[in-house]
Amino acid sequence: MRLINVRPDRGTALFLAILPFALVVLAYVLGSAERLSVNPDDKLLPSLVSLGEAIGKVAFTADARTGDYLLWSDTLASLERLFAALALSTAIALLIGLLVGMLPIVRAFLAPFVAMVSMVPPLALLPILFIVMGLGEASKIALITIGITPYLIRDLAMRVEELPREQMIKAQTLGASTWQMAVRVVLPQILPRLMDALRLSLGPAFLFLIAAEAIASDSGLGYRIFLVRRYLAMDVILPYVAWITLLAVAMDFALVRARRFFFPWFGAAK
Repeated sequence: MRLINVRPDRGTALFLAILPFALVVLAYVLGSAERLSVNPDDKLLPSLVSLGEAIGKVAFTADARTGDYLLWSDTLASLERLFAALALSTAIALLIGLLVGMLPIVRAFLAPFVAMVSMVPPLALLPILFIVMGLGEASKIALITIGITPYLIRDLAMRVEELPREQMIKAQTLGASTWQMAVRVVLPQILPRLMDALRLSLGPAFLFLIAAEAIASDSGLGYRIFLVRRYLAMDVILPYVAWITLLAVAMDFALVRARRFFFPWFGAAK
């Protein structure tokens, strides 16, 4: 029997999915125990007990100076920036991607420019954004938007170009205008693909968010990580990193469920 034809049953698949996580936790526990046995004050790999205490402190104990629950206030600040940037990026990408993919004249005008912009390292633009836009929220949102919008535009434009040409011909035969073809033929087919593109953009979006917050911010998940790094507070940094990962996973899951709900035909085709 060829290995390519071996499919695990549901229980085996669940076991295999959990196994890498369990191995990582086990490796951490063993490494932490080894380092703490040599130096009980070691901060690089704190024990699970220390991690739990740190989580309780940042999540469920009000800060003595501000009165805020740090984990939740940081999460709210970061998500506000992230959602604003994702909404702006989605709107721009949907409009320009649709036009570039449908209209040859717009493709000739904008496609090379978008391709060039997508090659610019967004983090290299961060100092420019801070100089031009200041250190407020606008520069952070702009960095995320600049970082992911060109890729969304290019992906959507390619998806539009991949649509069967026969659909456009039939729509024109029935008297549809360019606007009607865009709204009734193209848009319904690329919206689920847009949601998949957003899923793939979550990682870079969080990267740009954390980078912006680390350099110039007084709140947010990235700000907190870089604030406590000077104290080697790994008991705070590691939970924050895990929390950021969980937020990204939850957003990815929500996008998958939303796509299946609003576009069940697309999920079935998959």
